[in-house]
This record gives sequence, C-alpha cells and structure tokens, in this order.
Amino acid sequence: MTRGAEMNDRFENPLIQPCPSADAVKGSLLLIVDDVPANLSVLGDLLHDAGYQVKAATSGRAALRYAAQNPQPALILLDVMMPEMDGYQVLAALRKDPVTCDIPIIFLTALDNARDEERGFQHGAADYITKPIKPDVVLARVRSQLLARIAGNWLRDQNAALEAEVTRRMEENELIQAVSIRALAHLAETRDPETGNHILRTQGYVRLLATRLQHHPRFAETLDDSYIKMLAASAPLHDIGKVGIPDSILQKPGKLTAEEWEVMKTHSLLGSEAIEQAEHDIAKPVEFLALAKEVARWHHERWDGSGYPDGLCGDDIPISARLMTIADVFDALISKRVYKEPMPIGQVREIIVAELGRQFDPDVAEVFLTHFVEFTAIAAQHSDAAT
Repeated sequence: MTRGAEMNDRFENPLIQPCPSADAVKGSLLLIVDDVPANLSVLGDLLHDAGYQVKAATSGRAALRYAAQNPQPALILLDVMMPEMDGYQVLAALRKDPVTCDIPIIFLTALDNARDEERGFQHGAADYITKPIKPDVVLARVRSQLLARIAGNWLRDQNAALEAEVTRRMEENELIQAVSIRALAHLAETRDPETGNHILRTQGYVRLLATRLQHHPRFAETLDDSYIKMLAASAPLHDIGKVGIPDSILQKPGKLTAEEWEVMKTHSLLGSEAIEQAEHDIAKPVEFLALAKEVARWHHERWDGSGYPDGLCGDDIPISARLMTIADVFDALISKRVYKEPMPIGQVREIIVAELGRQFDPDVAEVFLTHFVEFTAIAAQHSDAAT
C-alpha cells in the first residue's frame, strides 16, 4: 500500500474522522452579557457582521437563564462589573451547573491590571479582554476560543469512539478466547462422553469458591478480581490431558489395574505439557495459560502430600489447583461415570468433611462446606439431565 493510499484508508475508517475545518465556527451562537446597552450594541454589531449569531443579556441572572437554554451558546463574552451579580459570580454559577459548565467564557472588563486578569483566570475564564475593546482583537480571540472548543469536542468524540471500539474488540477477543477454551475442553469430553456438563459445573464451582475466599486472610493477596476472572477462564482446561489417554482405560467400565491407573495419572502431565507448548508458541506470557497449566498439572495433588504427579503438599500446591481439586472431586462424586453411579449429596458432603486437611486445604474446604447449598445449586443448573 502506498503512503497516499494508506492515508486515504485512514480517513475512510469511520472511527477516524478529520478534525472540523476553521469554517466550522461560522454561524456559532454567542452570548454577550453587559449591563450597559450601548456596550451590547457595539459588541453585538461587531460579532453579527463577522458572521456569528448573537444573543444579549443585560444581567447576570438573565445570562444564566440564556446559557441553559437550547440551543446553547458556543461562547459567552461576560462583563465583570455588573450590579446584583458580577461576572465572577456568574462564572461561578455557570461552572457549578453541569449543563453550562463546559461553555468557554471570555471576560470583558475595564479592569486592566494584572491582578484582576489573574483573578479572572483563577475563576475559570478562558480569556480576558480589556475595554475599550479593539475589534480585531475581539474577533481573533473569539475565533480562537471557538476553534479550541470545536477541536476539544472532536478529540473527546474521537476518544469515545476509539474507547468503544477497543472495548468491543476486547469483548470479542475474550469471547473468542472463551469459545476456543471451551472447544479444547470438549475435545477431552469427546473421549470421556459421560462427563457431560462437567466443565461448566467445575468452572462455576471454582469461580464461586474463589469469590467466597477473596477476603480470607490467607488468600486475599492472590484472589483479586483479575485473578478470579483468569482462573475461571482457565478452569475448563484442567482435564485437557485426557485426550492422550487410550479409550480402553478412559472408558473402562470397571476398576483400573495398577498399570492402567499409572497411565491414567499421566493425563495431568500431558495437559500441562500441551499448555506449556502453547506458551512457547506465543510472543509473551498469557496469564490464563499460566493458571491453566497449574490446574492441569496439580489438580490431583493432595494437601497431605499423597497426590500426583509431584507429591506436593500444603501451601506448595498453587491456590488455583487447590480450588480446582475440591471442585473436581465434588463434581466427580455427584455425577454418573462409566464406572459408577452418582453419589447422594449428603454422602458427598460427609466425604468432603472427612477429607478436610487430608485431600483438601482445610480453609478452602471450610468455605466450600459453608456455602455448600450454593455449589449444589450450580450442579443443578448445569446438570447432565437438563441438557
């Protein structure tokens, strides 16, 4: 693509609109405020002859009323020395009102010392013109302020459009990521068809459990909102390694032999190694892949150190895997498998109580048991019978 074609392409992009030209100030509505009618007449004629629409107010209160009406003035030229409400009071009221707070103000005053000018700017005036006015100066400064406001509005609108597009694309990317993860997780399910909605349920358990542990002293530092979001996104990949297990073992209706069990246990390493290979193929680390690798490799570790594949124990087991462990065991117990029938929910609860501090982190298990009804509700929502 040539440089010229590239520039044309940029301006054909609906998100990149050219800044309005200087001609855009023509016909702008200006509000002039002065308690002396002769001053209004001179200033009004000057601005009208320059191509502007003009509305005049002879008091501060009238100025506030006109400024809030539609169409709103694009600029206000405000006298400082007026009875009842002086220019500073009018400006303060304009800035306080959300409807008028963004209208630029040029002070017009006979006060010409530096202290008065500084006071005007401190109150939020955009410019300061002393009387008697010089027509060319007034027109130049009016034009300058109008162009600045147009440019500011254009920049704000462009930023809003770009932010909306970034948000849209991020949401689209997150959706693509979620669908891709789900597709990969379903690869494992196709090899183990009776797991049904297992990935949906375990994802829900992990998200809920992490949320309930978020303010626990042992977990608060890790379980912020971002971590929980990434953990929930990665949870469906915990059993991805099952795609490498032979059907004769994965779908065996009876008890596995010792040799078959050793093969079955390799699914945790197969899954983490597959995810690690995916990490090597990308330019920079992706947080959810790091968590996915943790839950894939270590979700069969036990708190007492008797799990696999690495025999980790206690806090050496990553938090992500500790949460996944109890979620996975709970769902396996309540679900029908090729080798077993679902277990009654009361008996499942008793097993979790018995494994507290043995298979499960005791604090994680305590919170799981405290909110047991919520976990059973997730199980019911995504039950295999409902699909």
